[in-house]
Amino acid sequence: MKASKFGRLTAGVLSLMLLGTACAGQRSGTDGSDNGSETKASDTMFGTLASPCGAGDAKGATAQGVTDGEIVIGYGDDRGFAQAPGLNKEMGDAVKAMIDWCNEQGGINGRKLKGNQYDAAYMQSVSVMQKACKQDFMLVGQGFAMDEAAEQYRVACGLPTVAGFTVGPNATMGPNKFEAVPYPVDYYNAANLMLAQEKFPEMKKGLDAINSTSPAVTTGTKKIESVLKGMNIDFKKCGVQLNVKGDASFVPFAEKFKKCDVTSLWTSKTPDAAAMGMLEALDRVGVKVPFLGESTWYSDYVAKWNTSGQGDNIHLGMIFQPFENAEKVPAVKKYLEIAKDANSKTGMMGMQSTSSFLLWATAAKACGSDLTRECVTTELSKVHEWTGGGLHAATDPGANMPAKCALMIKLTGSKFEQVAPAELGEFSCPDNAVVEIDEALWGTKLNKDRIATTFLKS
Repeated sequence: MKASKFGRLTAGVLSLMLLGTACAGQRSGTDGSDNGSETKASDTMFGTLASPCGAGDAKGATAQGVTDGEIVIGYGDDRGFAQAPGLNKEMGDAVKAMIDWCNEQGGINGRKLKGNQYDAAYMQSVSVMQKACKQDFMLVGQGFAMDEAAEQYRVACGLPTVAGFTVGPNATMGPNKFEAVPYPVDYYNAANLMLAQEKFPEMKKGLDAINSTSPAVTTGTKKIESVLKGMNIDFKKCGVQLNVKGDASFVPFAEKFKKCDVTSLWTSKTPDAAAMGMLEALDRVGVKVPFLGESTWYSDYVAKWNTSGQGDNIHLGMIFQPFENAEKVPAVKKYLEIAKDANSKTGMMGMQSTSSFLLWATAAKACGSDLTRECVTTELSKVHEWTGGGLHAATDPGANMPAKCALMIKLTGSKFEQVAPAELGEFSCPDNAVVEIDEALWGTKLNKDRIATTFLKS
């Protein structure tokens, strides 16, 4: 059900900073009529989005992976990683299911889709990218934890992507890279923190972070610390730092937080055994304060762990609609229906890949017969409002900018539910939610177009 990661995280392996009612922005030529192709409008909907799939008479071998009758795309995840089998499996499952869903409607302007599914198995992203460079039109909806290692090969072969998520800073800010849900290195959507501040005003006088010696967690915590300073909130700095290699006991850390008189806690950690042990220790010493985290914590693992209520203070900021809102949000219901029909694993990363597939397909449809990489990336660059039909808060894929909204869910027992805003399915969109991030935390250099320069030819 909810085995998920957040934006640029891979569950239990990398923890970094990361997760709608408007439709996708209007773009010219979306019916294909300006591109020499007759298309048949589809009456199939994905939430608020009219399906980009359907019949047509698109013709021409216009690019690598494109023929009169076929479009070849690459997709995949890290499902074969031995230390975490099934990692991100919902991403590949989602794209495969969407390919079938689209082909049942006639493909894209009549061209059927063929998918090359890849398993980067965490450490094999380079070999995957080298294969994709030789045979795919584009990469769509994929999520590879080690995408940074493969990025130089993607840039060198000119392979565009509409990724499910990206992790490395160069991959996140690379040329011809789009995402339905961008998490750029230079801007951050602070709507989740603003919503938490509104709900828990005690944050201002007693918030601290559960940090770790993990470089990824440290980087994520520093980014959040930078954002909080702009909100006039400082971490108390109680001195707690978990060891990435493990700790004998978490009670001393919990006692330190108690002595420090924290009123709320934040973590950029993913919900692993250490994080669960920390929560159990906090409960044991009587520290019962709001625990704030990102949507990596929205998972069956966490829900099933919370049998004794030690996680009842968990509150998570999200830009995706939770599955519990499916009856209120048609797009979430549609995603779950398609996944069920395909016998696919579901999860928030699956929804993220689904949104990226729909974004790519919408741009591809607009190109009609003239389906080239240049045309698709041009169409993608025009999209400045995107919700995946209502799967998530509006983002700006064309400008690689994040959402400006968030909602909050709470765990009670084994059940998650939206607690803010009060109206289910609605988001909070505070003014000035998108804030700039200190350049020292970017992890790469950007040019004037906000493109990473590391692998660009001079």
